[in-house]
Amino acid sequence: MKKKMESNDTIKVLVVEDSKVTMKVLCNYLGRMSITPLTAETGAAALDIYHREQPDIILLDAQLPDIDGFDVALKIRALEKAEDWTAIIFLTSMDKDEDLARGIEVGGDDYLMKPISEIVLKAKIRAMYRLVEMQRALVDMTQKLNEANVKLQRLSATDGLTGISNRRMYDELAIREWRRCERMNKPLALVMIDVDHFKLFNDKYGHQAGDECLKKVADQVGRAAPRATDLAARYGGEEFVLVLGETDTDGAKWIANRLRQQVSDLNIPHYATESRHVTISCGVASVVPDEKTTLETLLKSADFALYQAKKTGRDRVGAGVYGQIE
Repeated sequence: MKKKMESNDTIKVLVVEDSKVTMKVLCNYLGRMSITPLTAETGAAALDIYHREQPDIILLDAQLPDIDGFDVALKIRALEKAEDWTAIIFLTSMDKDEDLARGIEVGGDDYLMKPISEIVLKAKIRAMYRLVEMQRALVDMTQKLNEANVKLQRLSATDGLTGISNRRMYDELAIREWRRCERMNKPLALVMIDVDHFKLFNDKYGHQAGDECLKKVADQVGRAAPRATDLAARYGGEEFVLVLGETDTDGAKWIANRLRQQVSDLNIPHYATESRHVTISCGVASVVPDEKTTLETLLKSADFALYQAKKTGRDRVGAGVYGQIE
């Protein structure tokens, strides 16, 4: 985006005029406004200067020796980026309504009739530059709003403590991945993860230590879902979930066991576990989605497998069968 101009001596005005007399008059007028203009006598030269200098205002003769001024305006509008706008004032001796209308249609913003009055030129330059500044302020505000919206979307999708996706993002992306695997006739696996005896950990070491523990576990959970279609999310409290597209039960078990080992290798002290450091239990379930299956049932199957892993001693991976939700 062009930088905002702070005084007249920084305004870039391009004068496109093949009459040397008119050019000299206009340059004198602009000079008395403390503006040093850029000048071009042909349409081709004007387009070249526009590319290099990105002027704020263009005083454009409607009739040029090489390219029609109206065509020059069309080309400039086609070259403009979405965030930029250059004011175009046509210079013309034509007074037909059709000519005036054509100038507006091709991207002109105003007209100056020849011979040009210094007072009128000065007023129109000031008016057009106010519009240029207003447009830039609007673009700047729009960019800031877009950046704020992106940040808010990111925050709304991220768990505030751990930095990985939150339950809301799980709800949204899991169903999207479910549908993708259904279209491709590929399996979808869920891995439910729970930090073993986490309440006892919090009670013994304090909530601050508990938060740090969850952050470290979440980091490993996030690393377990490296593909663009994978999702690692904090499901709630000390519970996490992995969504693994195109993954069968054996593949999900391998990933869950590797994650279990990586968390164990963190060696976070925990008095209440058999190994005396923080461990996790995992429940795995996988199914090929179709019209007879549901994501909710798959989640319940993985949750039941997690329950079985905890029931049989924790620090292990339980593999469930789709529909096994007792």
